[in-house]
Amino acid sequence: MVTVAPSPPTPDSLLTTQEVAALLRIHPKHVYRLLKRGLPARRAGGKWLFPREEVLRWAEQSPRARAEPPTEESVPAPLLAANGDLAVEALLTEHSAQGHPLVGFVLADRTRALSLLEAGQVLAAGWHGVLPPGRRGLARLHLVHREVGLVAAPGRQPPALERLSRVRFASRPPTAGVRHHLDELLHTEGLDTGAVHRRATLHASHRDVACAVARGEADVGLASRAWASRLGLSFRSLGHEDYGLVIPSARLGDPAVVGLCETAQGSALRRALRGIAGYEPGDTGQLKLLSEGKKSR
Repeated sequence: MVTVAPSPPTPDSLLTTQEVAALLRIHPKHVYRLLKRGLPARRAGGKWLFPREEVLRWAEQSPRARAEPPTEESVPAPLLAANGDLAVEALLTEHSAQGHPLVGFVLADRTRALSLLEAGQVLAAGWHGVLPPGRRGLARLHLVHREVGLVAAPGRQPPALERLSRVRFASRPPTAGVRHHLDELLHTEGLDTGAVHRRATLHASHRDVACAVARGEADVGLASRAWASRLGLSFRSLGHEDYGLVIPSARLGDPAVVGLCETAQGSALRRALRGIAGYEPGDTGQLKLLSEGKKSR
């Protein structure tokens, strides 16, 4: 059997997108970016065709031809960064049980989680409260309305705010959302948050705070009612807050994100959340695009 080699391209050859990508040694997606920068092309039958010699001349003369790397568009890993809230645990458990694409977990407070999201290292980040200014292109998936406060050993009432500086206090870093909530209350009461936290130990999550109190390493801690109930601790409320995930709106079509949204909007997750103390799942699954400077829910 005789194999016939393909004919070499003629000067007036019309190339496909894939052939142009091979000719210029770039990724096919980059060809469409170059179209906006003046890459010679013709539209025929619903497809772009490119005159070979014109493309070569343009590439030699245009510094914009290689302005972007010839690689696949960066896609965040299927990871969720959050502070270990039990609502996130319930979401990921139910998400996996329903057979959706797996999503991994990264322990991070809300500020760190948002940084990871903006760096493209995770697909979603746990968040509550108002987003810092300048954040655009995000959507908010509401999970739960949760109660936060002070936890203490079983049978011991958590102390008043003015006594926190005199006890062994397990707190959270200043970047944590619940810490921001506490600092505002301290300010309202005329108390110095620096004095309160001078001897405090700082922990990575609500879970770690509650565990430190349960082990007797701290007299009082700053955590959610959910974790206090999980470990049988006493609890004194400091307030309520909406908690959910922020997701880049451009990633809402990703299979892992679609799975998270479908799980959050399902009845199974609502039932699971209703069984956890301190949680109100009334709006669970609500998805909203966020506008800069507006409070997210």
